[in-house]
Amino acid sequence: MRLLHTSDWHLGRTFHRESLHDAQRAFLDHLVAVAGVERVDAVLVAGDVYDRALPGLEAVALFDDVLVRLAALGVPAVFISGNHDSARRLGVAARLIDRAGIHLRTDPDGCAEPVLLADAHGPVAVYGLPYLEPTLVRERFGLDRGGHDRVLGAAMDAVRADLAARPAGTRAVVLAHAFVTGGEPSASERDITVGGVASVPAAVFDGVHYVALGHLHGSQRLAPHLRYSGSPLAYSFSEADHRKTMWLIELDADGAIAEERRIDCPQPRRLARLRGRLAELLADGRHGWAEDAWVEATLTDPARPAEAMERLRRRFPHTVQLLFDPEHTGGDGHPSYAARVSGRSDLEIAEGFVRHVRPGDGPSEAERAWLAEGFEAVRREDARTEEAAR
Repeated sequence: MRLLHTSDWHLGRTFHRESLHDAQRAFLDHLVAVAGVERVDAVLVAGDVYDRALPGLEAVALFDDVLVRLAALGVPAVFISGNHDSARRLGVAARLIDRAGIHLRTDPDGCAEPVLLADAHGPVAVYGLPYLEPTLVRERFGLDRGGHDRVLGAAMDAVRADLAARPAGTRAVVLAHAFVTGGEPSASERDITVGGVASVPAAVFDGVHYVALGHLHGSQRLAPHLRYSGSPLAYSFSEADHRKTMWLIELDADGAIAEERRIDCPQPRRLARLRGRLAELLADGRHGWAEDAWVEATLTDPARPAEAMERLRRRFPHTVQLLFDPEHTGGDGHPSYAARVSGRSDLEIAEGFVRHVRPGDGPSEAERAWLAEGFEAVRREDARTEEAAR
């Protein structure tokens, strides 16, 4: 069984206000071509088809076109909704579209209802687990509390129960959209932290032969059977060092991976992260390769140079982000506020604020609990608001 695993298309997204429409179209052309040339048995798309719950018309047109082309090619495709998608909108007409071999899995109640495929070695059950927002779906799984780990654990229990009732030798594939412990994030993914817990353990997915993951934008292997495809395009400069690919996976008769290959995706431009004083960046011949790249320039001049962006764009026409990190020439050398809070959770930042305004006296245990409860309440309300908008 040959599977083409991709995710995180984010159709409709821009790159620092630069349109990616043509680049996304080129990727989808590439996807359809690869599916045909490699004679894949199924395409797996692990969520975040769109970049937002209400996608623009151009993004919808891209999606519509690729569905028609995959159906015409006779290649089954399984999609799940991600945390950027509106599950209800993405799943419109899913039962009708199923007849064309395009399977949209967006309803949490259908986690244990697989798409059934087959090859010369027998059946393959493909289970699509859409993004599961704990606050909204935990009651469906009989849970009164818990975050992503418990909700996904309950969904996988249902998958394993269904698989156990199927003929011996049935191979199982799962699509999921989640942050699995051990994965390497970038700055492009929307935070899915709930109650301070963002990740789920890899053991949640035990008992199946292949897990096609989405959410993290870097292609990575967490275990032989557990992988992120990553996004096909870079959506932030934190992805400058990523190799953007899809996974081509072949399962043998026992469900083991007999072949694996990363297939490169076409890229509109390279990404360049340049750092230094403005005069140095404009004169240094080593930066010639970046003249046709999208550029993020961090200027270290002690004082902000006049017309910095205009001057940079004379050499680097596609400079899209300008940052300042002046060299310290004196003073107390204290880091910026952004540097001080980098990597800290909202709760940790709030606790730091209390310590700042009450020197030597941080929040009590009761105050910490109140703060945590407040952030959780805001998170729940945001989730309800977003679900209502969908």
